[in-house]
Amino acid sequence: MLSVVVPVLNEADNIRPLVGEIHAALEGRLEYEIIYVDDGSEDESPQILAALMAEEPRLRVIQHAQRCGQSAGMRTGAQHAQFDWIVTLDGDGQNDPADIPKLWDALQEKAEEDGLWMAIGHRVNRKDTWSKRLASRFANGLRAKLLNDATPDTGCGLKLFPKQVFLDMPWFTHLHRYLPAMIRRAGGQSLSVPVNHRPRTRGVSKYGVFDRAWVGIWDLIGVMWLQRRNAVSQSTQIEKDELS
Repeated sequence: MLSVVVPVLNEADNIRPLVGEIHAALEGRLEYEIIYVDDGSEDESPQILAALMAEEPRLRVIQHAQRCGQSAGMRTGAQHAQFDWIVTLDGDGQNDPADIPKLWDALQEKAEEDGLWMAIGHRVNRKDTWSKRLASRFANGLRAKLLNDATPDTGCGLKLFPKQVFLDMPWFTHLHRYLPAMIRRAGGQSLSVPVNHRPRTRGVSKYGVFDRAWVGIWDLIGVMWLQRRNAVSQSTQIEKDELS
């Protein structure tokens, strides 16, 4: 049983195709719901989502009154989720919903391993501009060295994790980029799974190379601080049969 959380900002042209792909990937395989979190869109996204809710009984829509960012969208979706497991993906269509079962199956196959709480996509063949790929390669290398999170691609939007573990984490604005490190801080481990990545064919990217790099420096320092001052609770336990 899975809650699919999709934060969106001005992605009107991508909503219907992506919802259809999510249904195609999960129908008949898992019990699921789809939660779209509209982060203050100014295009036709709210109207399209409202119309889709009337057609799709599994779709729920939550709207932020103002822009709060992707991590806030993930958190809002998790807070409203019915099910214990959350999978997130970007609303721009670059993540392939067909890879969701792959993440789920990867955790099932290794359910006997203690502390394996999260599966995250690894975009082995990214379809982004060369500048984004270069910046991401540098950021991933620096982050892996300083945080030791054993994850080659923390920026991938495809992430599968337990709802309560996520909601119990210390909150900060760009948490979604550091989930593997925060999972390790909480006492768990993550698993990287090769996934498909597609070029953006509709809409416009909301992020530039340099704006992400600047805030990333402060986030990295903050996560290092959290790691060094960790007082992890031993009460958080993930039962292995929850994946079955």
